[in-house]
Amino acid sequence: MGAFSSLSERLNHIFSKLTKRGRLTELEIKTAMREVRVALLEADVNVKVAKQFCADVSEKAVGQEIIKSLNPAQQVIKIVNDELIALMGSSNQKLTVAPKPPTVIMMCGLQGAGKTTLCGKLAVNLKKGGKKPLLVACDIYRPAAINQLKVVGKNAGAEVFEKGTQNPVKTAQQAVEYAKSMGFDTVIIDTAGRLEIDEALMQELENIKKGVEVSEILLTVDSMMGQVAVNVAKTFNERLEVTGVILTKLDGDTRGGACLSIKAVTGKPIKFVGVGEKLTDLEPFYPDRMASRILGMGDVLTLIEKAQEAVTEEQAKQMQKKMLENTFTLEDYLTQFESMKKMGGAQAILAMMPGMGGKVKADDIDESKIDRTKAIILSMTKRERVDPAIINSSRKKRIAAGSGTSVQEINQLLKQFDQTKQLMKQLKSGKRRLPFG
Repeated sequence: MGAFSSLSERLNHIFSKLTKRGRLTELEIKTAMREVRVALLEADVNVKVAKQFCADVSEKAVGQEIIKSLNPAQQVIKIVNDELIALMGSSNQKLTVAPKPPTVIMMCGLQGAGKTTLCGKLAVNLKKGGKKPLLVACDIYRPAAINQLKVVGKNAGAEVFEKGTQNPVKTAQQAVEYAKSMGFDTVIIDTAGRLEIDEALMQELENIKKGVEVSEILLTVDSMMGQVAVNVAKTFNERLEVTGVILTKLDGDTRGGACLSIKAVTGKPIKFVGVGEKLTDLEPFYPDRMASRILGMGDVLTLIEKAQEAVTEEQAKQMQKKMLENTFTLEDYLTQFESMKKMGGAQAILAMMPGMGGKVKADDIDESKIDRTKAIILSMTKRERVDPAIINSSRKKRIAAGSGTSVQEINQLLKQFDQTKQLMKQLKSGKRRLPFG
């Protein structure tokens, strides 16, 4: 995840200076907080929010308890962590479920925020939890909006209810009745957006809200817009009383200011974050986990959850057995790459590991090299994948031609694979569970 990489780097630098001191004076703490404030502003955090945050941390950090503690720097970092969690909403806020189905979720936001795609992502997320969602096409203005939702719905495995350019309020009402009769427990309404907020848009959204019994009004916000996103959220909330926010494109935002400001400015929780382009790239928002990422402490819980989704327990046991018995092949190596891809790629995985926050940059990991490695393995015969020792110079030339790579790259892969197998020989049975396995 790209979010907060710049901020994480700045904060780690600030706190590293504190940890080098055995004791902290009040002046040193306040100086550090001024630096934190600058870092937050550079991350596009709302000015008032940044000011209040640093004031709250300073108030709690400046005192005899901190200054005289054995490890004052860690105490300050803990206070910053606690305040970050509070700033972003304290705890994960789940979707409200209607007492009697269907639960109606109204999606709103400006054009370009990824709202329609997000409807599909939410449908996939709900299906994983055993729900049966119905997507409703109420954007009758944007060219091809209905067709786009149909494509998204097909890819998500969710039915789409549409009545062409019929009045959106009437369509929403008919969709709810259809959901009741057909056993759908959740209705996701894709409303119209605009390039900017206007009265016609807000009035239509208000009419849909009045026309159907809505359980959730979720605002889709493009995190890349920074403070503009916060202002959009504030305006929508004032008119519609939104129940929650979904931040999209958080994987591409290295600053993360919107994420840190929205709850403080609107009072509404962030319920989900979009972290990629795939329909599975939607995560519940946990303030404590996000705070941990910001401070470079990783996000082990999310990493475990992603690993469990990517690899079944039986697959993990089989892989571990192969590794410990040294029967690990290039086919298994390929499976590991596929598991990594399901988890968001190497960069996303490293960003969730403790100690890596702010240190992982897009330039540090070339995902294209992983794709080239896969191409090499897929160009091998089954026998070559099982027994790489038979891969001589003529076979290497054939594999290179088939994969669009070079013999040198094939040699590098075989060397890496051999090193991996050597590492596995050092593992003792039952004492260590390997990544993805």
